[in-house]
Amino acid sequence: MVFTSLLRLPIMPFDIDVFQTALATVTAPVLIKKTVSDYWQKLLNKHSEVTADHPFMAACAAQAEQILRCWSGSDFVAQQCIQDPTILKALLQSPQLRQSHSTAVNAMIAPIENEAQLMQQLRLYRYQQMARIVWLDQNRLAATAAITQDLSALASACINGVLHWLYEDSCKAFGTPYGQSFTNKEVVPQKMVVLGMGKLGAKDLNLSSDIDLIFAYPCKGETQGSRRSIDNQAFFTRLGQRLIKVLDQQTADGFVFRVDMRLRPYGASGALAMSFAAMEQYYQDQGRDWERYAMQKARVVAGDIHAGKQLLAQLKPFVYRRYIDFGAIDALRAMKQLIMQQVKRKGMDSNIKLGDGGIREVEFIIQSLQLIHGGRNLSLQHRNTIKALHALIEHHHYEKQEGAALEQAYLFLRNVEHSLQAYADKQTQSLPQESKQQLRLAFALGYSDWSDFEQQLTKHRQVISQQFAQGVAGEEDSEADSQSEWHAFWQGLLNSDEEKELLYQHGFTHINETWQQLVTLRDGKAITRIGRQSRDRVDGFLPILLEVASQSNTPDLLVARLLPLVEAVLRRTAYLVLLMENRAALQHLATLCIESPWIAAQITRHPALLDEFLDIGELYHPPQKSVLEDDLRQLLTRIPEDDLELQMDTLRYFKMTHILRVVAAHVAGTLPLMKESDYLTWIAEVILNATLAIAWRDLTHKYGFPPQTNNSLDHTGFIIIGYGKLGGIELGPASDLDLVLLHNGKASEYTDGARSINSETFYARLGQRIIHMLTTQTTSGALYDVDMRLRPNGNKGLLVSSFVYFEKYQRKEAWVWEHQALIRARPLAGDAILSTAFIQLRATILQQARNGTDLKASIIEMRDKMLSHKKKTAEGFDIKQDRGGIIDIEFLVQYLVLKHCHTHLNVQQWTDNIRISEDLEQASLISAAKAKLIQQAYQAYRLEVHKMALQNRAAITNNAKLIDLQQQIATLWQDYFEE
Repeated sequence: MVFTSLLRLPIMPFDIDVFQTALATVTAPVLIKKTVSDYWQKLLNKHSEVTADHPFMAACAAQAEQILRCWSGSDFVAQQCIQDPTILKALLQSPQLRQSHSTAVNAMIAPIENEAQLMQQLRLYRYQQMARIVWLDQNRLAATAAITQDLSALASACINGVLHWLYEDSCKAFGTPYGQSFTNKEVVPQKMVVLGMGKLGAKDLNLSSDIDLIFAYPCKGETQGSRRSIDNQAFFTRLGQRLIKVLDQQTADGFVFRVDMRLRPYGASGALAMSFAAMEQYYQDQGRDWERYAMQKARVVAGDIHAGKQLLAQLKPFVYRRYIDFGAIDALRAMKQLIMQQVKRKGMDSNIKLGDGGIREVEFIIQSLQLIHGGRNLSLQHRNTIKALHALIEHHHYEKQEGAALEQAYLFLRNVEHSLQAYADKQTQSLPQESKQQLRLAFALGYSDWSDFEQQLTKHRQVISQQFAQGVAGEEDSEADSQSEWHAFWQGLLNSDEEKELLYQHGFTHINETWQQLVTLRDGKAITRIGRQSRDRVDGFLPILLEVASQSNTPDLLVARLLPLVEAVLRRTAYLVLLMENRAALQHLATLCIESPWIAAQITRHPALLDEFLDIGELYHPPQKSVLEDDLRQLLTRIPEDDLELQMDTLRYFKMTHILRVVAAHVAGTLPLMKESDYLTWIAEVILNATLAIAWRDLTHKYGFPPQTNNSLDHTGFIIIGYGKLGGIELGPASDLDLVLLHNGKASEYTDGARSINSETFYARLGQRIIHMLTTQTTSGALYDVDMRLRPNGNKGLLVSSFVYFEKYQRKEAWVWEHQALIRARPLAGDAILSTAFIQLRATILQQARNGTDLKASIIEMRDKMLSHKKKTAEGFDIKQDRGGIIDIEFLVQYLVLKHCHTHLNVQQWTDNIRISEDLEQASLISAAKAKLIQQAYQAYRLEVHKMALQNRAAITNNAKLIDLQQQIATLWQDYFEE
């Protein structure tokens, strides 16, 4: 065999074998040294005329250990070196990784005149490169990821080079295929697109991988420029057949890559090449879940790269669903069960890919999580296994420690796989059974003997097997047996007395009530109207639900709160699949619904919230504000700017999911009260900023920009002010928003658009659009209840006031209670300069000197009026309204700020009552004991109000601790206001 690209060695006789001398000094088992020594002797016998003093001999001796490591692990490379020592010479000259082979392949192919030459030259090039890559791999001169990328680049370059040559050759015979362009419908030449699947698509090719390919072309048409035209499909089918032959056919020179086309639409019976439209139609109408799994790794490897990327973008919705994909779990479970069945087959134990704890299981673990979560989180859509695992860990879909162990195990197995395939350049994943080969494999992987290697292998496979068992697949048989009684109940195999007895035996106490609820669902008309698949899912889920309920302390309560959810999803039973396949999610849902009927009601109303139960780590740890902003930005970026309805639904979904996280953390006790209010307030702020951005974009598109503004939200001449709990960073789960909207426009100024309107009208419409987006009832409900009564002149005033008028009103017309409200006001969104002006105005107003007697009288009058209008409630302490409650604390703190702010300027710097009380204490305006009482009572009250809200109960209590605090606050009120 001749390798024309390498420089031939001079032919001279050997005298002294310096290599054998160097080899004797290398530390290695005797059998390993003998194997390499025998190969060396064969090289000498074949090339006996090479002299001992040639530099080549010295180079071999100097790198004897590298030769030993490579040859002992690879008969393939040793035989290539024996056949042509110039290969060995090239390996000794510090071979490097080559991520780009395109230049070399194209230069090699350019002068070729016929297909036979093309096949020969490609095979010679492939053998050269494989020897180089095996050398690097066996000597651990490159990381596993770098080796697989090099191999993938080699394959891609060969495919692309061959395709280009064959395309030009085919056009000479049949003409050039033409069809309509995607962009302007102009008829243009068409080229084939080659999709690499599997490890090639992931740039993760191993040393002897098949390459899985799919052929496509942009659109239908026919060839032009030849005596007889053929349609595009015929042209590209013939082109694909020739491409497979050039790469795959075994010749005297070997092969380039084995090609597998079974992943194409319709498999082996499908057309070899399909148009983009036909591809898209197939996946839309007939695509199966395992094809979604396969398409995760699809990458354009050759041909028309730009068109290929368009195709993949068209197919992306088939692969990744917009939200967490429950429907795929059934298919993933079936795939896992198939894997488990295959693992049990005889003879699979030694297969490191298909056996128990093998490579395939790692890929399944990672791709399953990607398939479920990837549509919602674009950063999970990696083709490469390790990159995907890192992303899953980063986004809390996989535990960090388990992920690290899985990565280590996977890389270990990939190294084993490479060593197995390097041995004879054959596609195998089976461990050797013969002791000599076992020793060679162990040594290649850095182990002194087979037992040490096998021990490490077992450890890694156990890690994979355990994590695989915890994945999306079904439950163990023993667990299924434990559900048999509930299965019999749900299938109506028991009589009514037996059913009630079963409920009693499992701890249910409201037997008749719970039994009636279950029977009403089981035997009702609604369940008879659903399809077969949905009914099967309900029949599978209810026994599991009853089992989980029976293990809780309040089984009746759990059934009562979750049955409405089952009824709500009868036509969307993929949600039940999630809960069946993820017991941890079901258990967390059960815990939260027992603790909070509010959560149960929200999830029943919006089942999409079940997505959150697959992210248990994130569910109990709400993100920081910057993460919230980024999350919402990503969601809105995918939506067309003119689709207001979808934007509004997205905002509502965002709010619901993140409030659920905060509430879950509250129930679990993982979030302090102050942090809870922080997060709830951040959610509102992020939504308000996004709402302003959407409304601003829409209004400026219609009318143009008002003067002195631009497309930046920091220069809109408009701000949103938050009052009350929103301004005070004290929002609760069901709080409304107290807002005031201000602008700095003038009636005499006009927008610069084609449909110009004056600035005041523009800002009025902007405010209307914002309130509309926040309060409109869609299928997902309203975003927030909005209270605008704190604007100048209350409900009689303009929806959006000019800043000039607002300032005048605050200085000359505002009531004391409006200045009280101003204490808890702060800008949340909009113009930065106007926000600064508001902050300065607020400080100026609050720092005005006031008559203490008049101030006290005004506050007492307003508080008495509120008490007189208070509706009668059930007996107990009304935490918000009653004397000694939240309002008394707020009024007291506000009184002290308004009374003393002109001499103690800093007491107005914060908007929340806790920090204001701290500043009052710091300024010696109240004692430390009084400040502590205020803070203790206020936090205890708010915590109880939050708990009541989650129980859908009014904030009325008989809690002895809170009533004691009420009495102390009432006494404090008397100290200041009832002298």
